[in-house]
Amino acid sequence: MSVALPRFVVAAPGSGHGKTMIATGLMAALRARGLAVSPHKVGPDYIDPSYHGLAAGRVGRNLDPYLVGEELIAPLLLHGAHTPTRADVAVVEGVMGLFDGQLGGEGFSSTAHVATLLAAPVLLVVDCAAASRSVGALVHGFTSYDPELQVAGVILNNVASPRHEAEARASIRGIDVVGVVPRLPEIVVPSRHLGLVPVAERRPEAVAAVEALAELITTHVDLDAILALAASAPALSVTPWSPTPADVPAPADVPVLGGRGVTSRPRIAVFGGPAFSFTYAEDIELLEAAGADVIRVDPLAGDRLPEDTAAVVIGGGFPEMHVERLAANAALSSDVRRFAEAGGPVVAECAGLLYLGRTLDGVPMADVVPMSSQMTKRLTLGYRQAVALADSPLTRVGEQVRGHEFHRTVAAYHKPHLDRPQTPPRPATNPTSAWEWGVYGGGRVTEGWATATVHASYLHVHWAGHPEHARRLVEAARTFAAGGPAASAEAGTGTLAVKPQAPVTREVATP
Repeated sequence: MSVALPRFVVAAPGSGHGKTMIATGLMAALRARGLAVSPHKVGPDYIDPSYHGLAAGRVGRNLDPYLVGEELIAPLLLHGAHTPTRADVAVVEGVMGLFDGQLGGEGFSSTAHVATLLAAPVLLVVDCAAASRSVGALVHGFTSYDPELQVAGVILNNVASPRHEAEARASIRGIDVVGVVPRLPEIVVPSRHLGLVPVAERRPEAVAAVEALAELITTHVDLDAILALAASAPALSVTPWSPTPADVPAPADVPVLGGRGVTSRPRIAVFGGPAFSFTYAEDIELLEAAGADVIRVDPLAGDRLPEDTAAVVIGGGFPEMHVERLAANAALSSDVRRFAEAGGPVVAECAGLLYLGRTLDGVPMADVVPMSSQMTKRLTLGYRQAVALADSPLTRVGEQVRGHEFHRTVAAYHKPHLDRPQTPPRPATNPTSAWEWGVYGGGRVTEGWATATVHASYLHVHWAGHPEHARRLVEAARTFAAGGPAASAEAGTGTLAVKPQAPVTREVATP
């Protein structure tokens, strides 16, 4: 099929040129004009899309060829542009410098790579704070480096004065300058150890910042020229991505009698709120398409696990910034621990791994995984091609996935037989690491914790690239809700140490 969608990509020569500020402001300014804007982000970042979503009024989505494959980039763009309603224009913020992508990948997963896959014109944002006429040489290099890429417009950012603007503008040849943004330090979006502070942690301030950015862009950028640039993008001859592929039948909705649940749609508790705001939108859509009812749980709001919870998903975020408040909700951590002990399927990524451990920076957590973690100054960052080491609620031994690591904490695992007695015993026998992958210079590392019912790891995986993960988790949840062990017969992992026979107890207990 052929789908027309006006679109453009916001890129820059490198990090720090103001891509996020300009892209977010453009989304908000176009929305203020009455347009439906579909917001997107190149790469695995969770934080920038939270600002995009605030600006556009619809969920921000990621486009990452490394995580999901090249063939899904245009379909995922169209899915976002048609969900929940058809958008008038799609705005895609790039990552790092225009041609920077996977290390050693010769530009794979770069902004330029994604723009080419989308046949989208590129709007180049250039920070002029430390240059004037040299800006022309920089723009010339970026517009001529890749003949397959259409760099169609330039926005000059951080311009100090009319004279500074005139000098920079005069140096640029063969491409239109569609905006000149002055140096305005009063518009600030705070950052910390992993980038910007997410919207979920500062919503009132974030709303004010986005409104200010919309006014800034409306005043200093030619929106009509940018919309004309977006309209020049050709129609895409692809089918929008769907969380329910044509070759996978929709789940039947029939009663399940005699177990924990009342229908075949098991309830999956997905952690959210300020401490756990990192979840790809498509992951939730895949769970729902596979037949689950997704219930949001915010630990910082005092939430508990809902009645009849059949699986728990704890994504990424910043638990280290809220560790005392997480510990204060001891009732929820007790719920999660008891749920895991009863054999319920639990999946955790990065922040979720930290929450499932015994302690984080010395503060008690849920004590599901025999592990303690702490903050460090060292950043662990990069794409990983991983091999699954265990049958779990997500994986089967030997399967390969592509994921991403991004954290400043380290985890130290304890040997169960050297630790305090387990009462009752943990539900899974023969625990192992979740993943193995190669490292630069040779050698291999193992990471995470996996059993028949628990999968916890630092690795972020985009389920659109691995939809079987969502389907397996929902099937494990359905089995658990019906009164059976969550470990799938397909996994072949044997009998659980604790076979679930009754609903999760709702008593308050400290970890």
